[in-house]
Amino acid sequence: MTNVLIAGESWITQSTHIKGMDSFTTHSYVEGVGPLRDALTAAGHNVTYLPGHLVPTQFPETAEALSEFDVIILSDIGANSIQLSPSVFEKFQTGVDRLGVLADWVAAGGGFMMIGGYLSFTGFEAKAAFRQTRIAEVLPVEMLAEDDRAEFPGGVIARVDNAGHEVLAGISGQWPALLGYNRTVARPEAEVLATVGEDPLVAVGTHGAGRTAVFTSDCSPHWAPPAFCEEWAGYGTLFGNLVEWLGRARA
Repeated sequence: MTNVLIAGESWITQSTHIKGMDSFTTHSYVEGVGPLRDALTAAGHNVTYLPGHLVPTQFPETAEALSEFDVIILSDIGANSIQLSPSVFEKFQTGVDRLGVLADWVAAGGGFMMIGGYLSFTGFEAKAAFRQTRIAEVLPVEMLAEDDRAEFPGGVIARVDNAGHEVLAGISGQWPALLGYNRTVARPEAEVLATVGEDPLVAVGTHGAGRTAVFTSDCSPHWAPPAFCEEWAGYGTLFGNLVEWLGRARA
């Protein structure tokens, strides 16, 4: 069993309703972690979930705290949410470079994966901003300087490049279409297991004694439509295998 921390994959939506001369606002809270959490739990992994609004106050600040887990997954949560704790942003106090702590933890033997989204990698309007942090040295891919989203409303099909890798064991046939992903550039030493267009979709690598991976599309809608994240048997196999492979760095 692998102990996994997933951070991100939640959002709050505010809507304004205008009815003639009157208006009011409503708010809704949504978690997109369901398909990923369910798949990893079904594969026998122990999952702890930290939704986006709790990341600024509760993301681990020390190697000791991170070491409660074997694998850390960041999914659709920007660097600011991890770096700017309330003590730093609101009280102007010196704080902890939590992404630097995470990078050191990986180098010492941890497992780390980033999953794509509007606030992953460089992200929408470059607001995810991981390229300016020490996470850039950890990933098996290099991030773009500009908005890195590739939107494919008509769908794009992944191409498997290394079917023999253990991360892809048990997956056969054509993958369902995705609706977009974050564009990145594979590092020369990375193993690219699947691509979309000319860009990495699944890539793995090492950082010091640790293991790292990326899945550059989403783990839930909109980029990963239900046909991919709910109906495709390969979804659970893929993410289960990724977590198992990453967790072996601490075995």
